Amino acid sequence: MTCTVERVEEMTPEYRTLVQQLLESQGYREIMAANLFGHALKYIPDLRTKRLVAQQLVEELEHFEAVAALYAEVAGGDLYAAVSDRLSRIPYPESWLELAMAQFLFDRAGEFHLREYRTCSYAPYARIIAKILDEEAGHEGFGEQVVRRFCTDPARREEAQQLFTKWLRVALLSFGRPGTPGNRYAIAMGLKTRDSGEIMQDFLNDIKPTMVACGLQFPPPEALGVELPPQVDLRLPAPAA
Repeated sequence: MTCTVERVEEMTPEYRTLVQQLLESQGYREIMAANLFGHALKYIPDLRTKRLVAQQLVEELEHFEAVAALYAEVAGGDLYAAVSDRLSRIPYPESWLELAMAQFLFDRAGEFHLREYRTCSYAPYARIIAKILDEEAGHEGFGEQVVRRFCTDPARREEAQQLFTKWLRVALLSFGRPGTPGNRYAIAMGLKTRDSGEIMQDFLNDIKPTMVACGLQFPPPEALGVELPPQVDLRLPAPAA
């Protein structure tokens, strides 16, 4: 598909259904991030980082509002109501290290996901994505920095590994199932550029250097409870000499 869709009236029923699903997934990620940050502000040990995370929280809410307005046009409904059941099942960080791990994995997964929609054929959504990516480009990678700092203490690595496994699952779930008919249709209609499995692999490759530096390991795939691409590569590079 090479045309650009601007209005709901231009959509086929199948296209409209898929756009509705995309907006629900995006809205879920935005409001989930805001909830995580708001819940865990009390664990952040310094004022500067509290302010940084509070600013990110406000941005996540603004992003949700933009997606929700689009959702009302496409689906004629309330986006918050549509995602509330999923939100009730998410875990919440219970420590500074856990918040950092959640930010390192879940936020990073969100960035990889969003990049696929920069040229989305539904133009109003593509414009929202461009704005979100532009605003989030300035965020500091405090999650990765904090995780690396914690893992310099060998006594904290077991705790870090448990939290890594927990939040890796949450991050991978945000990509959706790879190889589905919905993936193929979305690519054919120009809504996205690649299958979820390819995007998931790029994300996994991106976190590998930090894993090696922190002494973290991928859990067995069956322990994640997530459908991975058939040829997923979980090999880690050798530690730097």
